[in-house]
Amino acid sequence: MEKKYKTLKDFFPFYLEEHSHPFNRALHFVGSSLALGCILGFIATAKLYILGLALVSGYFFAWIGHFFVEKNRPATFTYPIYSFVSDWIMYFKMLTGRIDVEFAKTKSKQN
Repeated sequence: MEKKYKTLKDFFPFYLEEHSHPFNRALHFVGSSLALGCILGFIATAKLYILGLALVSGYFFAWIGHFFVEKNRPATFTYPIYSFVSDWIMYFKMLTGRIDVEFAKTKSKQN
């Protein structure tokens, strides 16, 4: 039986485990970057379909990473809100070069 997470703080280490392969994280980063670009495009044009493109681009790359790289089930299927927020935390950590520090913290807590 799968563990039930009650807080984002408890969920985030699990989220990182599910994204342990660097190529999967890179795919997430590409998808999230495209989603941000689409959101900016929507703001600039007010064309609603661009928001749909944001959703599709974000999840398309992430799911490719899970199904073909990590070979696991996306956490968003079980924890959609925690997963969405964790993806942006991971994105920020990657953008600022702190993702390795986050993985090291997670590993030290497991030992």
